[in-house]
Amino acid sequence: MIDCLFCKIISGTIPVKPVYEDDLVIVIQDITPQAPHHLLIIPRKHIVNCLDIAHEDRELIGHIHQVAAKLAWERGVAESGFRLVTNSNGDAGQSVFHIHFHFLAGRHLQWPPG
Repeated sequence: MIDCLFCKIISGTIPVKPVYEDDLVIVIQDITPQAPHHLLIIPRKHIVNCLDIAHEDRELIGHIHQVAAKLAWERGVAESGFRLVTNSNGDAGQSVFHIHFHFLAGRHLQWPPG
């Protein structure tokens, strides 16, 4: 997608310093962190949001959760807890229309979330 911020990051048009990357995802720091550990797990495949996840994307979505677990263990927050959030459309707070997952940890997270 030509105008997609995350597609530009994935293609290298916008340079970033990945926290983690593999063939399926790239993980970056959120530029406006809401927790001591606030990362974005972004699939390399452009999917607008969870409403557009196809049957063939099941392995990718599972992989994203495995990456989140790996990050939690590496950052020492697996036992205290972390939150994995994806927003779908405007009222939910989605501002970049390329599915991504917010990894939040390192402080007590309130419920319900706002």
